[in-house]
Amino acid sequence: MSASGKGRFPLFEEARSAEIVNARIGAEVDARTRQIAETVVRHLHAAVKEIEPSHEEWLAAIRFLTDTGHMCTDWRQEFILLSDVLGVSMLVDAINHRRPGRATENTILGPFFVEGVPVLPPGANVCLDGKGAPLVVEAEIVDIEGNPIRGAMVDVWQTNDDGFYDVQQKGQQPDGNLRGKFESDEQGRFWFRTVKPRDYPIPDDGPVGKLLAKLGRHPHRAAHIHFIVQAPGYDTVITHLFAPDCPYLGEDAVFGVKPSLVASFEQVEDAARAQSLGVANPFWHTSWSFVLQRSEPDGDSAK
Repeated sequence: MSASGKGRFPLFEEARSAEIVNARIGAEVDARTRQIAETVVRHLHAAVKEIEPSHEEWLAAIRFLTDTGHMCTDWRQEFILLSDVLGVSMLVDAINHRRPGRATENTILGPFFVEGVPVLPPGANVCLDGKGAPLVVEAEIVDIEGNPIRGAMVDVWQTNDDGFYDVQQKGQQPDGNLRGKFESDEQGRFWFRTVKPRDYPIPDDGPVGKLLAKLGRHPHRAAHIHFIVQAPGYDTVITHLFAPDCPYLGEDAVFGVKPSLVASFEQVEDAARAQSLGVANPFWHTSWSFVLQRSEPDGDSAK
């Protein structure tokens, strides 16, 4: 740099701050990385100019991010939780899973999926702790034209009636409680017994929980059952079914609810039917159609 202060890059000035920062990106940087970096810098600088934070406010933001990082462990990712409660996780998922109108919509995976759950026989009861109101789930898996898809594999999981996943209560809940894997039959159908899902709070003992409280928001997720539906040649669906009577249906803490994923739950009082299904009377019942679209040739049908 010369004594006059002029060099290869322009010096900092408030009016052109984002432009000046982006000018430092190297010419050899690939186009996608450049696009992402320039966009983030532009929007970040625009937000700072609109907010005009004090030094104390900016340091508080830095401390919040630092505390968020310190909260992360092998089993808890506070930054994902932050992404969830800001609606960013759902937005990224929506962008990457745009599907035709009939196809079942995605929602977020959540942090409590477990690989390697064994395949269970049709009608198996996944509730191992005996808590909660019995629920029978009968479902079919079809393609866009309504043709049944046989041999599809379906992972299911949910919290127990206390509002915790089994992996959150090792030694308290039976291992594998409220988890199962099922295969669709010749008619594309599968069914299982479980319990009516309930709402539960996301972990709110860290910086994200403090942020929610500061914003006057609660940490509750609407009552749901998780599903992953996979079949060769079809786009994998990661989704939930939501209970229609949950008080948090319209204000899910991570914005996971979509209108098309709200199921109908019927309370059944029929002793003979309950006995045939192997559940106590009365019980809850829901039926659902998972509609899969064929994968694109490159394996990416999301865009």
